[in-house]
Amino acid sequence: MNRIQPLGASTPTAFPDPGTALADPNGLLAFGGDLSPQRLLAAYSRGIFPWYSEGDPLLWWSPDPRCVFATDGVHVSHSFAKFLRKCAWQWSMDRAFDEVMHACAGPRKGDPGTWITRDMLTAYTHLHLLGHAHSLEIWDGDALVGGIYGIVVGRMFSAESMFSHRTNASKVALVALAQTLRARGFPWIDAQVPNPHLLRMGARTLPRRQFLSDLARLAAQPAPRDWPRTRTPF
Repeated sequence: MNRIQPLGASTPTAFPDPGTALADPNGLLAFGGDLSPQRLLAAYSRGIFPWYSEGDPLLWWSPDPRCVFATDGVHVSHSFAKFLRKCAWQWSMDRAFDEVMHACAGPRKGDPGTWITRDMLTAYTHLHLLGHAHSLEIWDGDALVGGIYGIVVGRMFSAESMFSHRTNASKVALVALAQTLRARGFPWIDAQVPNPHLLRMGARTLPRRQFLSDLARLAAQPAPRDWPRTRTPF
């Protein structure tokens, strides 16, 4: 029987084999450790991510199957395509990382809680300053109306969360992100855990073994340095 394993403080890059993760709850692999840059980057390069609530132990996950978007496979419905053609919003990257994370951590309709804890906000902002975490913002004039953020390891983007303060703003962020990543040689956006909304947007699921094989190949490639940083008409 598989058991979740504790992480040692002295070995921040050591993780159990994701194949030993629990089936129920799906993907629970380990507990403890910290959110240092070394540990986080080691985790993402192995298909592992932290997910826990404020006040709970730090938990690490690698679910099976894995939810992904092909960067050329985000579904754009007829009505959404019509919306995009008329949309005057603009997008940027890495102009408002802190604001995007805080917006993603805010309360949502029917769900006042959040898994983006204060420690997560601090840790991922640190990764952003080190060049490993990125945000894409959607602007209506000077108003930030939507966005998405995640971690880059090689040519894999692991999307952590997105938010929308206007109808369709998070969808616009996902489409803009997919186009940007596709142009830079990213085949996948890791969306981690499937849900009906993601599947309607074109997400698919991969067996964990296949995902980890693709990840190992993509993580070994150099991450791009030419992220667009200025507001760009959509």
